[in-house]
Amino acid sequence: MFAASHAFSGISWDRIDECRISYRDVLGLEVADTMGGLGLAFPGGGRVFIYPKENHEPATFTVLNVPVPDIDAAVDPLRGQGVETKMYPDDEFPTDEEGIARGGPEWGPDIAWFRDPAGNVISVLAADPANA
Repeated sequence: MFAASHAFSGISWDRIDECRISYRDVLGLEVADTMGGLGLAFPGGGRVFIYPKENHEPATFTVLNVPVPDIDAAVDPLRGQGVETKMYPDDEFPTDEEGIARGGPEWGPDIAWFRDPAGNVISVLAADPANA
């Protein structure tokens, strides 16, 4: 039934114009007006729909994971633009001074979390070279 489907995820925002600027100018993604909201297009082919929701409440979990080949190279420019990547207490997720939780065999990939301006949690994580 879903064999020919091109699935996509959806995230709500309460301020679509601010969303467009954040995802386009800060994260460097392709953003287009579509279906009454915004469509994000990722270079690897993934898509996300951002829809307006007047009474938006940020999710308490990660809504978008972005694998990158070099997490330090991805996090540095974000932090340079004022994005806070150290958002969890070290007793919950120990992170270095850049806000990156360094992974390992027991933990998983290196990962940094941050919130978009609407409070949604996004992660940047070191891509598995086998799946990049």
